[in-house]
Amino acid sequence: MFAFAHNHSALRQAITAAYRRDEAEAVADLLQQAQMTVLEKEEAEKLARRLVSQVRQNRSKSSGVDALMHEFSLSSEEGVALMCLAEALLRIPDKATRNKLIQDKLSGGNWKKHLNHSPSLFVNAAAWGLLVTGKLTSATDEQNLGAALTRMLGKGGEPLIRKGVDYAMRLLGKQFVTGQTIDEALANGREREGMGYRFSFDMLGEAAMTQADADRYYQDYVNAIHAIGKQSAGRGVYDGNGISVKLSAIHPRYSRAQHERVMAELLPRLKALFMLAKQYDIGLNIDAEEANRLELSLDLMEALVADADLHGFNGIGFVVQGYQKRCPFVIDYLIDLARRHGQKLMIRLVKGAYWDSEVKWAQVDGMDGYPVYTRKAHTDVSYLACARKLLAAPDAVFPQFATHNAYTLAAIYQMGQDKDFEFQCLHGMGETLYDQVVGAKNLGRRVRI
Repeated sequence: MFAFAHNHSALRQAITAAYRRDEAEAVADLLQQAQMTVLEKEEAEKLARRLVSQVRQNRSKSSGVDALMHEFSLSSEEGVALMCLAEALLRIPDKATRNKLIQDKLSGGNWKKHLNHSPSLFVNAAAWGLLVTGKLTSATDEQNLGAALTRMLGKGGEPLIRKGVDYAMRLLGKQFVTGQTIDEALANGREREGMGYRFSFDMLGEAAMTQADADRYYQDYVNAIHAIGKQSAGRGVYDGNGISVKLSAIHPRYSRAQHERVMAELLPRLKALFMLAKQYDIGLNIDAEEANRLELSLDLMEALVADADLHGFNGIGFVVQGYQKRCPFVIDYLIDLARRHGQKLMIRLVKGAYWDSEVKWAQVDGMDGYPVYTRKAHTDVSYLACARKLLAAPDAVFPQFATHNAYTLAAIYQMGQDKDFEFQCLHGMGETLYDQVVGAKNLGRRVRI
């Protein structure tokens, strides 16, 4: 059993107070903290232009899934529909629900506008297929398709075409999945490792709803740490592969209302994972979740960092979200926590992945403010301000900057010229950009996928 006393320090109180801080006031403070010198700005803009130009050139020559993503971008309704399908179809086991989802997402898209835009035959073929499928799955008949398509439907053409779309979307979904098992993922990552990339593996899965779910996910994490640790072969926390853990996946009631239960039940299991990671000397990051779970995660972090059994282990990591108004205060707290206990923590700075949900939950609850910034520009400013904080504390943190934004990358590269840090990106999304960063022949920075 672990004893735990809540830390009521001024730094923790500052985090709580900033939960739904006035946005204008918060941004005014951030602008001061994110200031760059004239030289830094000039060099960052120059580097960002070069990176973006090279990405565009490389993608215009690409084929397959990357070309498809370039044509059907997330700025279009069709791109969003494809992403919804790719992500959702991987999780839907029954045929009837898959068919309904395909019909819903494809019937309303303006697929015709994407025809013959791309030099890739794959993309143009996909656009034609989506156009036809959209027509075939439409709730109402389309005059321009005529009786021929109606006859196709009558002869069973719709299920065949839907099967093709289902297969294509699963192929697209695999663009963002390294492997079905940790062994497959490690094998598939060897080519990228040879280029200088490293991996922080994560497992696809929803929050555990039952103890059986939590036990299964927990064992998956244990197995993954063993596999990653053996493969890393003593390269160390920073030069080897690592893993991220989602706390809601290994406890069925991971919420503030269950604080006492979480500290009694989850903390020992979480410590065991960190002890295993320490045994192999690989990094283990506590992943970010919804805003209302942040302080619970910090309570667990406090207990872990203070634990004598983990003293001297540099692989304790924590993910902070730049779009949260509390982010700068969380970083101040984590830096202080590391210094108080003579530890060095890995801090991964991300922009955040639950923006729509956070805004909607605050509205449903009738709150007078949001835990996240309402404008992307404000999140970008917050990210740079928080990056400054991390770069200024090399004794306490090893910064990990996760971004797919070329200017953010370039700005941090300039701000951290003489600092030790790494960049991070999502598998299947950032490699075209980071191929220009990783390795001595490029910018010479470590990049973790």
